[in-house]
Amino acid sequence: MPEKATTPITARVLIIGAGPSGIAAAASLVEAGFQNVSITEAENRIGGRIHTISFGDNVVDMGAQWCHGEKNNAVYETLKTTDNIDLLEHSPDNRKFVKLLRSNREVVNDEVADVLKTIMFESVPSKDDNLKSYKGSAGAHYVETFWSEYDKLSKEIDLTVAKEFFEHWKKNLLLVDSADNLFELAASSKADYWDCEGDNLLNWKDKGFRSILNVLMKTDDYNENLGLLKDKVKLNRKVTKIEWTHKDKIKITLFNGKIIMVDHVICTIPLGVLKANYEYMFKPALPLSKVRAIEGLKLGTVSKFFFEFENAFQLDDWHGFVCLWLEEDLKKLRETKFFWLEGVIGFFKVPHQPRLLQGWLAGTHVRYAETLSEEEVLKALMWLIRKFISFPIPDPIDFKRTQWYSNKNFRGTYSYRTLYADELLTGAWDLAEPLIDSQGRPLVQFAGEATHNHYFGTVHGAMETGWREAKRLIDYYQKQSENKHA
Repeated sequence: MPEKATTPITARVLIIGAGPSGIAAAASLVEAGFQNVSITEAENRIGGRIHTISFGDNVVDMGAQWCHGEKNNAVYETLKTTDNIDLLEHSPDNRKFVKLLRSNREVVNDEVADVLKTIMFESVPSKDDNLKSYKGSAGAHYVETFWSEYDKLSKEIDLTVAKEFFEHWKKNLLLVDSADNLFELAASSKADYWDCEGDNLLNWKDKGFRSILNVLMKTDDYNENLGLLKDKVKLNRKVTKIEWTHKDKIKITLFNGKIIMVDHVICTIPLGVLKANYEYMFKPALPLSKVRAIEGLKLGTVSKFFFEFENAFQLDDWHGFVCLWLEEDLKKLRETKFFWLEGVIGFFKVPHQPRLLQGWLAGTHVRYAETLSEEEVLKALMWLIRKFISFPIPDPIDFKRTQWYSNKNFRGTYSYRTLYADELLTGAWDLAEPLIDSQGRPLVQFAGEATHNHYFGTVHGAMETGWREAKRLIDYYQKQSENKHA
């Protein structure tokens, strides 16, 4: 072990990535007395997949949008313990106000819609005690469960409408997991995911998800002052190589050729970026167990669309609507340049933004849609809205869309476990395993939502992994101190 790297004061720690896991790790280390902590960030901003921007009457979240749950949720409990819980509010239960619209502009009867939605919620695999023993894909399990529940209905529901609804529901599930399709998603991914008790759609009022970064760094506005991390974050600095056994140091090469020598690295690089770059980024090559995890797990992508209208968007008492395609209309759509619209789930009102409408796109069509110009995307979406809505819809005065996959610093939105990962007997636990030297010193540690066994795909999971890796270093130096004075 290098002589100068024996205490938290002298050890140089580099964190790659200023997302929630990197920020959580850095703040924890600084509070523990580590004085040489720095973050290098490839983007021109902090936050990672938390990305709150000004739009409409206040802000919208282009990335993470809701706090999912309360009990054992690191985001919620951090706000609670710091007296910032008023940043969140409960979202109203608008399920009955989300209308089912067919592509012939027919609105599905509320009574029928309620029955179908009940089947949907009863069929969620994470609530199924038998899921842990299910060895197939989540998609196969969804199909079996949905139609089993449908067959139990005492009141007849038109089979054609039920099929249209089921196709919509499958897209909605892709939105939850960001998978390309439900048949590559392992049932174990659903079984091992932990739901946090409480409201899973807590919204950030008019402040946005970036508020949690302020709380972590103990600042009122990170655009003005990074608080605990003042002068420790360097933006626009992409890491291209990590040589993790370089003469008792770790040699980091940046995109511009600059070299940084450090004692420890906490790598929060998104899984999609690791997939694209791991073979030439790490020297020596990564252990096979970690390669299997990178190859087996997957970072999927979903897209958001925000429309700003001049006046409050009028949908009567509707919270929004979802799109059910008649079979003949869907066949016609697939033969047009608008084919990718098949992946659109629906459109919904935005809390504290009465002039906005938000749309969602999931599945394989997301990556194609990201290649289109903003003008082309807007034209297609307005065509879609007007196809399903029977009353006049004005043109929006502004429009925003996400492109997470196209951004080479992200390559997607959130992770999930595939059937391939199950075949490889790998998972987040292998991705999280640190690279250590022969004396047990952590060299390269891995954090981020994809490294969490149970809260993958979430900000609270990302934060927990940042704290986990900070604790690993804190415990290591505590043990070194104890051994020194033994």
